[in-house]
Amino acid sequence: MTQSSLSPVRLGLRANWQQFTLLVIVNAFVGAMVGLERTVVPLIAEQDFGIVSKTVVLSFIISFGIVKALANLSAGGLADRFGRKWLLVVGWLVGLPVPFLIILAPTWSWIVLANGLLGINQGLCWSTTVIMKIDLVGPRQRGLAMGLNEASGYGAVSLSALTTGYIASAYALRPYPFYLGIGFALLGLLLSLFFVQETHGHAREEARQLPNATTVNDAIRRPFAEVLLLTSWKDRALFAVSQAGLVNNLNDGMVWGLLPIFLAGAGLSVERIGIVAAVYPGVWGVSQLGTGALSDHLGRKWMIATGLWVQAIGIVGLVVAQRFALWVGAAALMGLGTALVYPTLLAAVSDVAHPAWRASAVGVYRLWRDGGYAVGALLSGLLADSLGLPWAIMTIAGVTALSGFVVAAVMYETLPPRRVVSPEPA
Repeated sequence: MTQSSLSPVRLGLRANWQQFTLLVIVNAFVGAMVGLERTVVPLIAEQDFGIVSKTVVLSFIISFGIVKALANLSAGGLADRFGRKWLLVVGWLVGLPVPFLIILAPTWSWIVLANGLLGINQGLCWSTTVIMKIDLVGPRQRGLAMGLNEASGYGAVSLSALTTGYIASAYALRPYPFYLGIGFALLGLLLSLFFVQETHGHAREEARQLPNATTVNDAIRRPFAEVLLLTSWKDRALFAVSQAGLVNNLNDGMVWGLLPIFLAGAGLSVERIGIVAAVYPGVWGVSQLGTGALSDHLGRKWMIATGLWVQAIGIVGLVVAQRFALWVGAAALMGLGTALVYPTLLAAVSDVAHPAWRASAVGVYRLWRDGGYAVGALLSGLLADSLGLPWAIMTIAGVTALSGFVVAAVMYETLPPRRVVSPEPA
């Protein structure tokens, strides 16, 4: 029996606050799973397995990024065709083995495999919680909804990174920090299986309410290849958003993989590395509570461009800083910049995409965005091996600033129309 058969479908945050809150909690567990690795795994590569090459160290992020990007792409289309909830459950089932593989890993290849599974978990679970929240709130307050979603996820990333850093400094890099992951995965699975409700009916209801829509069935007939091309290239706003998302996670992949190694080389303890690694997603998560809603009033374009420029300044600060307090400040600046960008990108995609194919468009956007993890890990690893860590980090800062200029030059404002625009060449 579907939810729509039990009660009328109503759109809005207030009307659906219980399910929305539950999905916020579920997404916190999704974020906590990836937060397990932000401090500890790069150090495991060097200290437990003796890996010197930065490119090899970052191979776990490359596998994560490629698999997560493909999972995002499939999640959008499958959610449009079959519904949302079962994807969420499948994602948690795939994530269950991850902490066990890291705890028991005799070789680095096990870590790489675990991160492939983590990529599927993150791609299916995070994509689905995003789509479901957009379904519930309808056309209003999308920025607020995405701000709450990303705040819960990245707030949990921060707390998980801080906690695992403390546990690792007090005991060992393995196995103790990863016992938390077993609990995160089990709780996320149980909540998703027994309490989360399907939201596909909310998207159909929104489609019926659109003033310029013909029929929902006509909108659904848009082929996936067309959505892929529209989101990736033909629509100027969606193109700008997709490249900005890729660059955002390109620099995040660099921070994830190289920052712990860079700070360890500067003499910081594991506990202090954990603090710096936690400040970045912590500020990112908390700030999104305001930035997502702010974009509902100020618009999307200039918040995205400004956020990328703030990120670039923060990344430069990581290299320039020579003291712990300054590294913390640079990480906080990066978090603020990312908070301006992250929920606003998702809200912009939702502004442009019709509800009937919105999940597919979100999947394509997240394909490009999370593909940035693989690109960033590979690029920064190669640069670090050939030019050294400082030059690798500074190069990523330059790429991030350039992406902001692309947004400023190419993107149109998506907030006022709140409708699907005609495809335009990028």
